[in-house]
Amino acid sequence: MTATDQRFREFKMPDVGEGLTEAEILKWYVAPGDRVADGQVVCEVETAKAAVELPIPFDGVVHEVRFGEGATVDVGTAIISVDTQPGAGDTAAPSEPAVAPAEAAEAAEAAEAAQPEGRQANLVGYGAAPSSTKRRPRKPRPGAEAAPARGVPAQPAPAPAAAAPAAPTPAPAAPAPAPAPAPVVAPSQAELNGHAKAARPLAKPPVRKLAKDLGIDLATVTPTGPDGTITREDVHAAAAPAPAAVAEPVAEPAAAVAEAAPAPVVGRERRVPIKGVRKATAQAMVSSAFTAPHVTEFITVDVTRTMKLVADLKQDPDMDGLRVNPLLLVAKAFLVAIRRNPDINASWDEAAQEIVYKDYVNLGIAAATPRGLIVPNIKDAGSLTLPELASALGELVSTAREGRTSPAAMSGGTVTITNVGVFGVDTGTPLLNPGESAILAFGAVKLQPWVHKGKVKPRQVTTLALSFDHRMVDGELGSKVLADIAAVLEQPKRLITWG
Repeated sequence: MTATDQRFREFKMPDVGEGLTEAEILKWYVAPGDRVADGQVVCEVETAKAAVELPIPFDGVVHEVRFGEGATVDVGTAIISVDTQPGAGDTAAPSEPAVAPAEAAEAAEAAEAAQPEGRQANLVGYGAAPSSTKRRPRKPRPGAEAAPARGVPAQPAPAPAAAAPAAPTPAPAAPAPAPAPAPVVAPSQAELNGHAKAARPLAKPPVRKLAKDLGIDLATVTPTGPDGTITREDVHAAAAPAPAAVAEPVAEPAAAVAEAAPAPVVGRERRVPIKGVRKATAQAMVSSAFTAPHVTEFITVDVTRTMKLVADLKQDPDMDGLRVNPLLLVAKAFLVAIRRNPDINASWDEAAQEIVYKDYVNLGIAAATPRGLIVPNIKDAGSLTLPELASALGELVSTAREGRTSPAAMSGGTVTITNVGVFGVDTGTPLLNPGESAILAFGAVKLQPWVHKGKVKPRQVTTLALSFDHRMVDGELGSKVLADIAAVLEQPKRLITWG
């Protein structure tokens, strides 16, 4: 067994991020029989944060690929096995095709035998049956009588045997069936319906008055209320003419609708498993929405001068080859506002019951990708010059669109910007990323009538929305940050005086 373990080595799904628990296999680059070398990429997986290529840490020949493309695998589960001694046991070359399946079966049996001893058995799925069989006898412990009936079939056997002779004794008594149809059952049902001779039908005074007005004898009404009480609906049902005829048409369309309902749906719905980026986003947003008390404030601002500055920067030799757009200046304005109001750049530590104020800004940028929305961040963005920020922003966006954002790039964010304006949306109420204190929504820039220098003129206008965690950011601080962002965008020269 030790020799087998030394020969066949398993490569397990690693934790490629920070505390990730699973990953989806996107693509295999190898197949059984392929030779692999230490450090060679064997597959590409998608975690809750990004797509990552996995290199194998040893040499050999691929013996088995455990999961297909599209499978979601828990971290720590073996995904591929490699024969590190492919020459061993291959003395008869011509008979190798016949020997290989046997070796594979032996390896599989050895793996199954070894699985129950370690934790990997639960990850891969082996050992589930033994654990379930061990637990089943424990469930009926509270019921002492039910346990022997299910768990020990040998003891209940005499019980049915004893019951068997008891059954024939009532059987010969032929008169027994006669009393069954006798009015013994009828009176019991009649009493429930209010036909008992000495019993008075149960009904509330308003119901009795309704029955009297409609000329309904309560003794003839079938009660449906609690404890046999007659309700108003019971009285109306008794007063309705030909209830059977009414019930039939109602039941008929209901059945027809039930049959017809699935028909138009077929081929018009599609189901997609919740996994990867979408699963992580959903979990994060639910956690954020029900953990941090959100407050969102809005401001509409004239950004005509900012748009002119964007056009000028595109012609600036220092910005040649860099990504220059309104988002760049919005990001810079946000960083300036944080420098002027540093307390907004914080996080809430629930476990330690502390507010963590940070002297660095990891600026997250929400990016829409084919795999879903991700939020990579620019590390220490507050220390970057405008050209450096433009370069980092361009690299972040291009990497995200290619699906090559690393998990490290999406962790440790402190504040975020979401540019909903690229979709023509005016603004929104964005949800905070877990662990962050604020998120800024940048709306569409539109030409609108605006009062400028006492006259109504067409100006470039946008709406900003700032959501923040009200546990540590009060209305005054949030308002100051949003007002500073708007002031910089309205008068970009403040970047010089404030920045």
